[in-house]
Amino acid sequence: MRTGGHPKPGRSETPRGHVVVTAGPTREYLDPVRFLSNESSGRMGFAIAAAAREAGYRVTLIAGPVHLETPAGVERIDVVSALEMLEALEGAFEDATALFMAAAVADLRPAQRLAGKWKFKEQGAGEVVLELVTNPDLLATVAEAKGKRRVIAFALETEDGRRRALEKLRRKNADWIVLNDPRALNAERSSVLILGSEGEELRIEDRSKAEIAVSLVALIEEQDG
Repeated sequence: MRTGGHPKPGRSETPRGHVVVTAGPTREYLDPVRFLSNESSGRMGFAIAAAAREAGYRVTLIAGPVHLETPAGVERIDVVSALEMLEALEGAFEDATALFMAAAVADLRPAQRLAGKWKFKEQGAGEVVLELVTNPDLLATVAEAKGKRRVIAFALETEDGRRRALEKLRRKNADWIVLNDPRALNAERSSVLILGSEGEELRIEDRSKAEIAVSLVALIEEQDG
């Protein structure tokens, strides 16, 4: 589903480029009432979309299931699953200037989605086995042939974060990666470490997600400049 905000009065009708932002979790349904998901609130992605629009970019926000207001002037595409997000992302990325992959995409999904509620209790006591399959790697899929388009990845790690983030940065062909930890989930403020593919490093401590978003958009503004 697409929704859109209204441009601010007086804003130039000629955007400086097209920024695509993914935000929030995905839901991978087992049956009509149960799903696999995560704690992502979507706040960081929505803040980036607002900051990019304020900086004069045309913005497409691809959002998983969240209850957040669409930033003014931003085109929003609502999705549920990882496969739906990938479809929307591939379309939006075609003419993009930059991609901020802030969504927390589920790595796994049930191998089969049941048409009716799973009556596993009727199978009797004992072990219940849920068969899972891997979702596509959305970032790696679209960034493989990104060309001059800039890609900003995100990593949430619980240990050995810097090393793992740098590995992800290289593996997924991103230009920067934003490293945080589980304290960022559903938080109003956060601390992040931004690592660049050419050795750049920037640490931002205890700032609102709106303030962090402005710093992230500045990364692509420097290259536009």
